Amino acid sequence: MTPFIRELQGKNPLEVFSALRHLPYSLLLDSADLGHPTGHYSFVVSHPIETIESKDGITTLTNWNKQKKYEGDPFTIVQERLKHWIDNVETVRGLPPFQGGAAGYFGYDLGRSLEKIPDTAQKNALPDMAIGIYDQVMTFDHRKNQAWIITHAPNYHDARKKQDYLLGLVSTPSTVEKFAGTDIRWHSNIEKDDYIARVKKVINYIEAGDIFQTNLSQRFEAPLPEDFDAYAHYLHLREINPAPFAAFMNCGNITISSASPERFLSLRNRMVETRPIKGTRPRAPVPIDDAANREALEASEKDRAENTMIVDLLRSDLSKVCLPSTVEVPALCRLESFASVHHLVSIIRGKLKNGKTALDLLRACFPGGSITGAPKIRAMEIIEELEPARRGSYCGAMGYIGFDGTMDTSILIRTLVYESGTVSLQTGGGIVADSSPEREYEETLHKAAAIFRSFRPQERDRQETLRRA
Repeated sequence: MTPFIRELQGKNPLEVFSALRHLPYSLLLDSADLGHPTGHYSFVVSHPIETIESKDGITTLTNWNKQKKYEGDPFTIVQERLKHWIDNVETVRGLPPFQGGAAGYFGYDLGRSLEKIPDTAQKNALPDMAIGIYDQVMTFDHRKNQAWIITHAPNYHDARKKQDYLLGLVSTPSTVEKFAGTDIRWHSNIEKDDYIARVKKVINYIEAGDIFQTNLSQRFEAPLPEDFDAYAHYLHLREINPAPFAAFMNCGNITISSASPERFLSLRNRMVETRPIKGTRPRAPVPIDDAANREALEASEKDRAENTMIVDLLRSDLSKVCLPSTVEVPALCRLESFASVHHLVSIIRGKLKNGKTALDLLRACFPGGSITGAPKIRAMEIIEELEPARRGSYCGAMGYIGFDGTMDTSILIRTLVYESGTVSLQTGGGIVADSSPEREYEETLHKAAAIFRSFRPQERDRQETLRRA
């Protein structure tokens, strides 16, 4: 399969995706925060040649309306489906790193295929994994201000036909009305007093020596008006809360809209990088207050200890598949400021062992330590005990794995899931021995606040912002 390249003139990923967003398995991977060091490329894909969905240990492969079902490790199944392509395609140097391959999400509950976790939390209908295999990608390099359509096909005629069809669809972008806001009523699946009691139970586990840290979350849900446009809201959200790993995916029965700030795993030229986030303070509208929040976070021994624990966990995970002498921490507890919060971010890097693949790397580190805890398996058991419902896609990973083995994925936090006329949002935080249960509850609200505001009628939100200032 030869990659055929065609430069795109006058196209941007948001307009292109607007014409494709109604298609099942259309996906936008969006560098919405171009000021962030990782904000470089965006990708738009649609029309997968096959889809791979997994639920409760059964993986369904759909290709040309034919389905096959498999049991076993979903990561291995994705690897096997990519193998034909990996052995038969070329990569074009000098172009953005994703030129075709697997893309979509690996949900948190896919971890059950790797570890034996109790089955007590309420189940949901969401796929544990939803992946498409794409032989055509629209790629955007924001630093060069260039874009291309890359198509893998056996000959020029077939490639040109596929490109012409796709370009015909996006030649006139679909109209997206500006999001005006709507009044919706959020409710949590855990009341405040109950959440605080569950934090105290985590602290008891820590004091008993079971764990060092566990991430505990709550889920907010709200019904939506019938005419609600999730993509219009996404465009509004990315304006007021841009994120380096934003994404929008139409999975058919569900839609996922993400404003994630956190890279999970990247792999390029056998070099691995992960950027865990631990430690959060809200942004303040008054500069002196904002600076005080930033300084308090940098000085917080509790937050730095929380971050360092996860760094140690991820170093251990990477060492399973990386050359041990190459695993290093070039940045520890570095402050990064985003539109609505300040975070402490660390960077861990390593070099993948020969013979190991992106799927081996993903399996070794899944789910991410920053949203489970340490030790990971015991933390996942406690999450299952204390959170009322399974997490679904939340705290899983979204991104791509290229035909050439290149990978980039985010942690699915700050993520909205639309299903059956409702929207849900989940936020959590890492609980350690000296955590304040009240403050841990407030942190979940700080993380949700910007997304809550993004739904409000904009004039009312503007007036409230002026009052706060």
